Amino acid sequence: MTRRRPAGDVRARVARIVDGHRWAAGPALVSILASGTAAATTLVIARGIGAAAFGHFTVVLTIALIATVAMLTSLNYVMFQELPRAEPADRPALVTTALFSTLVLGTVLLAAGMLAAPLLTAALGVDTRTLAFGLALALSMTLNQLTESFLRGLKRFRLVAALKLAVAVAYLAGSAYCLLVLGIGDAEVYLGALIVTNLVFAVVAVAGFEVAPGTWSPALARSLYRHGAYVTVIATFTAVLFGVDVIFLNHWAGRADVGVYSLYNGFPKRLLGVVFTDGIGLVLLPMLATTAKPALMRRIARLAPSVAGATAVFSFAAGLVFFLVMGEEYPYSAGLMALAAAGIGAHAVFNLYFVALSMDGVRGAKVLIACLAAGTPAALACQAVCIAWWGLVGGLVAFAFSNLVLVAVVAAAAGRVYRADGPVAVTPPAEETDR
Repeated sequence: MTRRRPAGDVRARVARIVDGHRWAAGPALVSILASGTAAATTLVIARGIGAAAFGHFTVVLTIALIATVAMLTSLNYVMFQELPRAEPADRPALVTTALFSTLVLGTVLLAAGMLAAPLLTAALGVDTRTLAFGLALALSMTLNQLTESFLRGLKRFRLVAALKLAVAVAYLAGSAYCLLVLGIGDAEVYLGALIVTNLVFAVVAVAGFEVAPGTWSPALARSLYRHGAYVTVIATFTAVLFGVDVIFLNHWAGRADVGVYSLYNGFPKRLLGVVFTDGIGLVLLPMLATTAKPALMRRIARLAPSVAGATAVFSFAAGLVFFLVMGEEYPYSAGLMALAAAGIGAHAVFNLYFVALSMDGVRGAKVLIACLAAGTPAALACQAVCIAWWGLVGGLVAFAFSNLVLVAVVAAAAGRVYRADGPVAVTPPAEETDR
């Protein structure tokens, strides 16, 4: 007979976790402001340089996002887990080993990418200069994300928030000056500035942790890479699934359409990530972590239509606001925005399953990898065909279809794997330390 914990006990445990994270609410709000500032900067750049140049900006950013997966190899997620529970004396070795290993791997991959430029440029449909900017941006993003994970793992949340906001404001101010005063419309100027701001963040962040070169350990490096292997596989699937549409569109439609597509699809998707990661995630993630997985999967299945609908409405409304401030090069269409909103709604449900499964360690990671392996061929084929036939419209159709396929596969797998065949238990919350 299945034994359930009293509802009051569950609520009390969740309340303790939320109270334990309430002290971080201030830095979280600053992080949201920083992310919002960065998003606003993207809009400013898009409006100022025009659709074609912004399409080039988007292509470079897409290449960088995909390459970052290989350079970072999920060591940032490993640091989130390992640094908080490591002994203070062991933390310099963790930080040093992760940092030096990533610097070497990132530099080697950048050099290898440039040596293989004839093959990569043909496959991606870009020139060598675009590839070089993409790989350089990837290395800067890798160092940015890794050093941020060090600070978060060491619970330097205020420093992280302050640095993110300072860098975001500097990038916005610099971009506005280049656009409004200097009248620069070259996307590479803003890509270069983004690379510089990422590196500035990484360099300044070093003040928040100890680097001890003598503690670098090959054995520890191997252990860290093994630890992040599952997450790296998942990140590779998702980076390709949600990035290759831009590559296809650049190949079959042109850069102006890439720029418009980014406003319809990429910007609302990024806004969704900001709201979820820096906003409701502060309360939602502890609840997901402490709820019994069979009950959690049933709850997500019940909430999926509401989550998709609410997100779609939010995305549609936000899209209207975005287009009101854009120029004539970004034509607004209610039909296209509705199509984009439908895709974003499905993407929100997929993200909910994604995070819930990620909270279940190796078992959840294996389920995710199996689902992504099963859904990726159909999704990629749909993207290629739809974009080749219908261009911008095809990209929006393919994004919505890809997410619906993934949601269907993940929901079916979760329902099968997480059957309510055992006692429903709540994992006791770990004690917060080193605040």
